[in-house]
Amino acid sequence: MSLMKQHDLSLPTGCVLRKATSADKWSIILSVFSAKLDPTQLRWQQFWVIECHGEIVACGQLRNFLKAQELGSLVVAPGWRSRGLGTFLAQHLINTATQPLYLECLGEQLAQFYSRFRFVPISFEDLPRSLQGKFRLSELGKKLIKIPVVFMYYPGHT
Repeated sequence: MSLMKQHDLSLPTGCVLRKATSADKWSIILSVFSAKLDPTQLRWQQFWVIECHGEIVACGQLRNFLKAQELGSLVVAPGWRSRGLGTFLAQHLINTATQPLYLECLGEQLAQFYSRFRFVPISFEDLPRSLQGKFRLSELGKKLIKIPVVFMYYPGHT
């Protein structure tokens, strides 16, 4: 397994990574809803976006909790997938994090994507208390109706 470094990655020509602005708010909301991701806590101030030729094609955020952060709402527009944008943005968010970093994802395919960044699966009980409140509904769905949610931790930030 190779470890990815930000300098090994690059964006397609015409694309830039930048902090979100208030003008990006509706693009972010529409992206998150269209991807059927958790629509709670969509604060544009926490987002980074990748803009290509004037259009937002990817977004992701770092949510702040007590003594923890969550990498969340990572979305790449369908026509822009498989070009490394999600990898580039995920690596940037990991590099930007200042607290222990966690995420929740749906399904083994996404868990494998994040494991490439050294995220490791953890149990609900091992999550910080500040995140257990947010993830409790996911854990309930996992137990009751077998929703394939995976909680993950990034061991690089301690």
